[in-house]
Amino acid sequence: VRLVDSGGGFVQAGGSLRLPCAASGSTCSFNVMGWYRQAPGKQREVVAWITSSVGTTHYADSVKDRFTISRDNAKNTMYLQMNSLKPEDTGVYYCNAIVGGRWLDDWGQGTQVTVSS
Repeated sequence: VRLVDSGGGFVQAGGSLRLPCAASGSTCSFNVMGWYRQAPGKQREVVAWITSSVGTTHYADSVKDRFTISRDNAKNTMYLQMNSLKPEDTGVYYCNAIVGGRWLDDWGQGTQVTVSS
């Protein structure tokens, strides 16, 4: 199963974007799905994740109350709704999933999010 993230773009500070992450097959085996991002010159960092069972969510402190992660298992898709975007949210966003206790090795191309001040 492969994951394809999309939905990035250029937006002004205070704007919103919604990033979908579509799986090529069933996401039933994904215990956890999540979003990471990598800003220029920085290491990749976790943004948010969500469990498959009860939908427990976790957010990085920097995005709490602004971002919302969700998943639609029927559509094999996960989403990241990003509101009140800030320039420091700029980066390449990647979706991934935990299978067998580890994140998938294939991080894909990611989707670029650019927030102007």
